[in-house]
Amino acid sequence: MEIFLIVCSLLFSMGFCEVPRTLEDARNERNRLVAKYLKTSKKEEGSIRLIGGQGEWEGNVEILHNNRWGSICDDEWDESEAQVACRQLGYPGYKTITHSSTFGMAKRRYWMDNLFCEGFERELTHCRFERWGSNDCTSAEAAGVVCLRPENKTSIPIIKEVEKPVKILKKPIHKKHVMDVRLNGGRKVTEGRVEVRLNDGDWGTICSDGWSLLEANVICKQLNYGYAAGAYQTDYFGGANASSVIISGTECQGNETSLSDCLHHEYMSGYVHCHGNQNHVASVTCDDYAPDLVFDYRELESTAHIEDRPLMFLQCAMEENCAASEAYRIRRENHNWHIVTRRLLKFTASVLNAGNIDFRPSIPKHLWEWHLCHMHYHSMEVFAVFDIIDYKGVKVAEGHKASFCLEDNQCLEGVQPKYACANYGDQGISVNCSDIYKYNIDCQWVDISEVEFGEYKMKVSVNPEFKVPEMSFHNNAAECKLSYTPQYAKVYDCFLTRP
Repeated sequence: MEIFLIVCSLLFSMGFCEVPRTLEDARNERNRLVAKYLKTSKKEEGSIRLIGGQGEWEGNVEILHNNRWGSICDDEWDESEAQVACRQLGYPGYKTITHSSTFGMAKRRYWMDNLFCEGFERELTHCRFERWGSNDCTSAEAAGVVCLRPENKTSIPIIKEVEKPVKILKKPIHKKHVMDVRLNGGRKVTEGRVEVRLNDGDWGTICSDGWSLLEANVICKQLNYGYAAGAYQTDYFGGANASSVIISGTECQGNETSLSDCLHHEYMSGYVHCHGNQNHVASVTCDDYAPDLVFDYRELESTAHIEDRPLMFLQCAMEENCAASEAYRIRRENHNWHIVTRRLLKFTASVLNAGNIDFRPSIPKHLWEWHLCHMHYHSMEVFAVFDIIDYKGVKVAEGHKASFCLEDNQCLEGVQPKYACANYGDQGISVNCSDIYKYNIDCQWVDISEVEFGEYKMKVSVNPEFKVPEMSFHNNAAECKLSYTPQYAKVYDCFLTRP
């Protein structure tokens, strides 16, 4: 045990463990470290690790497959997946989930995309996901997590108190400083690296960890350059010198009028926290033209209903991960699975493009995948997500459109539709046209078979990962009340909000 304490003390200095306060703490910490590092040293299939954080409890998630480490894409990455990842690493739970390569750019291939966990799985490999290595993600889309660290007991004092890492707070800059913003290094004034200065000091860059279209939209609006056409984590526009970074941890909702209203790591004597020395510069391109999706919540309210369907009629939908995990377990273990019924909350999703340019898929046409069962091409891996949430904030059921056939189903008078999925046609939504997915189409539902009767919240979001630039993301989702009884389900009191 004494040897373990010495080793742990050395590891603590590198951010790997804490010096235990009691004998029980020491044993628990030893067992956790052995379980984690012995598995990693053996390169066991499905092992995971966190990289880029201040300590072992936080970072981007990497997983081992075929003796090679790879990243996990942040598509569909949410609380359930974070809970499984932290549990697999030996932590009691998660504190924060992260997207957009918050802990640095992904340096390896993506092994997992569209990961679907229920939250009870012991390992991430027990969850559903696209086949190994199949993804459409860039290096700026790594999934990450901050896990809860076990609390130390204080019944027995320790000989030497070890200083814990200081928690980095996030606050709006404007409360203490005056911030100026400009773009630099671009070929035109509407593009380049984002530079800021505080209190008339020197100009510097922004660390791009977690940089997304939400932050980029605020920059473009603040500078009167229109809307964000792209948000980049790159040194392409210059500013590669890491010492030029002035602020980090930028986090915007997307509707702020100034970057100073967004959250940042608390500015303390020039302190910033940035992962890595390359591709760390936040950059944007702005444009006067952008689409703007508006979800029709009235159509949702008027069409929502429940329907019981046998699994034999849901086989195509299950290929696209549109059923709850219990349905897949039944199919594996029950010889009569095809006659087992599932309860589905069905509804119509109508989405209008109210912008001034067409909405197009986030990946080029040559990368679309053909789905034989449904006989159409998948142009976007994540276009819409559907969540059922109890009033404690716990997600009890979810659905999604991991693959979407985008087309002009209905247009305003005088507007000619031009996008159609049939015959490998172009996909998109024209200005003043709507894409309508009716309730009788596969995957246009939430599998609520295991949900108890009661009152819930329902949230439907389109373009939820902010993959495609828009004028605003605050009309992309509808949040509603859901009343679920043995006889019916009613969706009502909806309002528009952000995914």
